[in-house]
Amino acid sequence: MADEDYDEEFGEDGDETRPPRLRLSRRGVLVLVALGVLVLGGLGWTVFFSAALDVRRVAVQGLDSGQLSQEEVERALGSTAHGPLARVDLDRARHLVGQVPRVARVEVWRGWPHTLRIKVTERQPVAAVRADDGRFVQVDALGVEFATGPQPPSGVPVVALQLGQPANDALSVIDRPALVRSAITVAAGLPPEVAKQAGSLTVCSYDDIRLQLSSGATVRWGSAEETPRKARILTALLGRKASNYDVSAPDAPAVSG
Repeated sequence: MADEDYDEEFGEDGDETRPPRLRLSRRGVLVLVALGVLVLGGLGWTVFFSAALDVRRVAVQGLDSGQLSQEEVERALGSTAHGPLARVDLDRARHLVGQVPRVARVEVWRGWPHTLRIKVTERQPVAAVRADDGRFVQVDALGVEFATGPQPPSGVPVVALQLGQPANDALSVIDRPALVRSAITVAAGLPPEVAKQAGSLTVCSYDDIRLQLSSGATVRWGSAEETPRKARILTALLGRKASNYDVSAPDAPAVSG
């Protein structure tokens, strides 16, 4: 039996038998290559040029405020969201949606087979500035003006300039936009629990900014410098009922009234 097994594994001359190799002629190789090219070409045409994988839907995430609509995003995209999904210029789509005033950040990607997916982060107002026509301009923490309405949004202070003569005389050095930016810096640094109580931010000069709370109390903030530290101090001081809080000198805060 051992000799028979040995003979099955080896040939008569003792060499190990090997299965025959499959050899293709040159013509066979050319045929296979041609078929591969045709398949890849067909796939490429289907993906990049045919209507089989066209954009049929734009899905937008992040429309949480109710102020920015799907239609606005699609209008911003224009013709970019048409045609084969593989040929959509994602960088251009990102740029176009990013031009919408309410959009702070945007992500764009393909959702195969037919969806262009977009995720937006909306700007959040930290203050409102009364314009010359009486309307209110919403401003985010970066100082970007992104919306205007007849009323200020709730929960943010309204910025007003009430400049004294010295501040008016210094406008050539510190102009009105710079003073408004100082107020925006203060507004952006307010803790949420304080921002909800903020009624107005009055700028009397560069180093005299005052915050009026909904309770009627006044906070003397001073300049916008050291705003994070002043905000922490004010949060602690608000535990004491008073009509005046002074954090303009954070090393020596005061409460009165």
